[in-house]
Amino acid sequence: MTRLLGGQIGLEDFIFVHKKGRPKEIEITKTEESLGLTITDNGAGYAFIKRIKEGSIVDNIEYIQVGDHIERIDKEYMVGKRHFEVAKRLKDIPIGTTFILRIIEPLKAGFSNIEPRGNPRKGKKPGYGTGKETLRFKANGNAQIQQEPDGVMQVGIDHINQLLEGFMGINDNELATQIWELSEGKKNSMDLAEAIDNSDLEEFGFSDDFIIELWGVITDARDGRIR
Repeated sequence: MTRLLGGQIGLEDFIFVHKKGRPKEIEITKTEESLGLTITDNGAGYAFIKRIKEGSIVDNIEYIQVGDHIERIDKEYMVGKRHFEVAKRLKDIPIGTTFILRIIEPLKAGFSNIEPRGNPRKGKKPGYGTGKETLRFKANGNAQIQQEPDGVMQVGIDHINQLLEGFMGINDNELATQIWELSEGKKNSMDLAEAIDNSDLEEFGFSDDFIIELWGVITDARDGRIR
């Protein structure tokens, strides 16, 4: 939004708008630790489904789609919470529990007649951009367009996600990226622990052993020991 209001949006940038559509309430029985969701948020109190893992619990529920806003879990409203708070709430649901997930589907109409300048069907080169940027929402509500992670960073994020899968029972790429960013410039696991304690991730209560595991995959990725 800073770039948009400042007139810095380029011709190859994409703008996505979530306009509330129909609400959906789905009864889900948690039969595994992981529901198979990746959750993100817009920094303004709205958490969205960013990705659904193939073959997961949620993947088998056709009414839940990427882009849906998570409004409520049972009777607890999720509006105003960060993506990792919603992820933790889902993780804390015991296996075997049946709960109600209320989500809001975005309106998808209105874009069917919009095409990129230079319609490929007319023999012109499409202007989709490089495909190497991503839109990141920050905790203060600002949005930044950043380059996609390089090879080393992506390896680190992927392995952090694997640890989070075991610890939280949910895949959260945004959280893994935030942990990687907090590790930048740190020299040991104690520095990383201090950085986490001084961030909004402190409420997760990561154990010392878990932070040591995180630091291990981070340093392995930095040194090229894992791919």
